[in-house]
Amino acid sequence: MTATLLWLRQDLRLADHPALQAALQRGDVIPVFIWSPEEEGEWQPGAASRWWLHQSLAALATELEKRGSRLVLRRATRSLDALRDLLVETGATAVYWGRRYEPLVIARDADIKNSLRAEGIEVRSFNTALLIEPWDVQNLSGKPFQVFTPYWRKACTAIDPPKPAAAPSRIAAPARWPQSLALEALGLMPNIAWYGGMAEAWRPGEHGAAALLGSFLGGPVKDYAEQRNLPAVSGTSRLSPHLHFGEISPRQIWHAAPEWRSTQFITEIGWREFAHHLLYHFPRTTNAPLRADFERFPWREDAGDLLAWQHGRTGIPLVDAGMRELWETGWMHNRVRMVVASFLVKNLRMHWLHGARWFWDTLVDADLASNTLGWQWAAGCGADAAPYFRVFNPASQADKFDPQGEYQRRWLGSGSRPAPIVDLKASREAALAAFKTLRSSSTDE
Repeated sequence: MTATLLWLRQDLRLADHPALQAALQRGDVIPVFIWSPEEEGEWQPGAASRWWLHQSLAALATELEKRGSRLVLRRATRSLDALRDLLVETGATAVYWGRRYEPLVIARDADIKNSLRAEGIEVRSFNTALLIEPWDVQNLSGKPFQVFTPYWRKACTAIDPPKPAAAPSRIAAPARWPQSLALEALGLMPNIAWYGGMAEAWRPGEHGAAALLGSFLGGPVKDYAEQRNLPAVSGTSRLSPHLHFGEISPRQIWHAAPEWRSTQFITEIGWREFAHHLLYHFPRTTNAPLRADFERFPWREDAGDLLAWQHGRTGIPLVDAGMRELWETGWMHNRVRMVVASFLVKNLRMHWLHGARWFWDTLVDADLASNTLGWQWAAGCGADAAPYFRVFNPASQADKFDPQGEYQRRWLGSGSRPAPIVDLKASREAALAAFKTLRSSSTDE
């Protein structure tokens, strides 16, 4: 039979997997994962992401074995070299994969596709991660959107995903399997076991994702519009890391929750789609502001303040609670993410990239598209950004969304707390003064 290399990346599942389905139609399937972080440059997976990836690969390998298959693991500086080796070792004549949208990965994948096709190998890529491709939504001028509401309105008129295919019960295997590294040989797990809180909080893998979606749709989704803002309650889906690693697809969520498609819950899926739309069309924004005038913004540099923010020692209770939740679990409630981000870029007036890099290393759902959108939104320098004069007040946010202080006590305890490292009122005024220096050339509404 004709063999296909199924190159798995951020699509670590067996259900609703177009690349897998197409490979099965050709014949034997050889599932492959290649660990090549160097190809992703500065934004290669951080520590929390590597922990999750290890667990996810282990879960996927187990599911493949149940179906008469296995997961082949390789470590390479260049994925192209690893794929060429595997093609020789297996006699496979095709490579299929699910698309990714990060700038360096797009360039890498294009090079691999061109190189292998020139060598007579069939190469196909598939949409395994989004409801709609970034290039399929344009404004009336034929250009990409930079504001979410019109983007999502237009996208919703075009979204019509097919019903997800079930995971195959059997996967045709080659007569001879290539050698594989042991999962531990990839070196994804840290030498020091600091991940106990994450292991307690999460169940990586396709089954964990499905269970989480089921429990969410069975209860919290009904009050999502209100409870999603309350960090002390379990009012959100917490599906973001599962979506990032492709353990569940947005198409599965779309079809599992048809009665909620016009609600705030699916709108949050829309924000993820919008983030990928922006990253694809504006790839420089991973490190540079979308709004060019922000290149001259007078950011502060203070290593001590940054360290206090990173480790939840700012003396601002809601900020510190959020940063400690992040450190312990690899995740933070979205309302609190907005507060801690605003505090860093506005009250401390420190560059948004400091926050983006810290989140990148500590979040289990670290996603380059969403991370970039979120931090540029908070800083006021990106698409659909918060206006320069919007500075979240952590105290009033706590009064409104954690009125009993339950969330803050959960992560800070009831003991003594450090004095605030900054005066909220004075720092807000300083931020507004700094932002006003840009107003002459800004497009703030």
